[in-house]
Amino acid sequence: MKALYIASRETFSGKSALCAGLGHRLIDDGFSIGYMKPVSTTAKYVRGAVVDEDAEFMRQAFALREASDDITPVGLTIRHVEQILTGEQVDYATRLRDAFGRVSKNKDVVILEGTSGISEGSIVGLPAMEVIHLLEAQVVLISRYENDLVVDGPLAWKKMLDDRLIGVVINAVPHGRISFVEESMVPFLKRRGIATLAVLPQDRVLLSISVGELAEALGGEILNSPERKDELVENLMVGAMSVDSALSYFRRKPNKAVFTGGDRPDIQLAALETSTKCLILTGNLQPNPIILARAEELEVPMILVKHDTLTAVQITEQFFGRIRFHQPKKIKKFVGLLSERFDFDVLYAALGLQK
Repeated sequence: MKALYIASRETFSGKSALCAGLGHRLIDDGFSIGYMKPVSTTAKYVRGAVVDEDAEFMRQAFALREASDDITPVGLTIRHVEQILTGEQVDYATRLRDAFGRVSKNKDVVILEGTSGISEGSIVGLPAMEVIHLLEAQVVLISRYENDLVVDGPLAWKKMLDDRLIGVVINAVPHGRISFVEESMVPFLKRRGIATLAVLPQDRVLLSISVGELAEALGGEILNSPERKDELVENLMVGAMSVDSALSYFRRKPNKAVFTGGDRPDIQLAALETSTKCLILTGNLQPNPIILARAEELEVPMILVKHDTLTAVQITEQFFGRIRFHQPKKIKKFVGLLSERFDFDVLYAALGLQK
């Protein structure tokens, strides 16, 4: 049995996506897998139980039979943190080790979804490095490309891990920087003993937000077609122009959310005639019944929000690329990217796996 720890320096780097993508590929190649989130800093109490959304998603996606408490043995809810700060003594390392023993039974590989950075989990004595050494795991680091200093992460983790670091995945690289990353950054890391397992391009589907998540983020009400709440929004557009130019404007971007006032039926109708996933009606203004009926006919949800248009757009922009990876469409897309770009030969050799 091999333990594979997926590490990152920051939140929303793509850890869950990588865990899901690698898990699907390992299963397709005939391996039995387990999954754990050893330390969760996003766990919540749900009906009296500690639940981590990412871990529950993986448990369902891979039909795992282990209990939630074993898949997420250390869930740091607000209540737990308060208890620790007031002096509660718990042997979390033993709890983690015992849970790992149960999850890893009869498995070829256990994928461990790490925390963000090296310090999270320190409050219970289980920061990333401690977990990695405790479970004798090998590590793949995923780093989200923000600028060329993305190489700092792999260099720092290599110094801490040495041979335990299998390699790095550089995620969400703008298309205009792909060639530079592949031709300059990858050789630079190789000269320092770090393998680049994949350079993954930025993708609108993976950055997208679902209609339901958008309504929740804005505190809005879905007026129609709630069954379409899982549709993915890839682009944002504001409808504040004259009706004469609206149709040509809206045709520029597919799979979009259009923000406009509830008192602009002309703009709403133009948006509905193009590739629109939902309409955001700002200012708490109800739509014209005729337009609402047309939206129902086309199965395009209309979301009523209290915010003005500018505020609604600003709130939404903060969520793009920072939404949990829980949609089947995103999994399918990411699995496809890994098949094209990930060096599974290097990973399998490092783990001692043979198809």
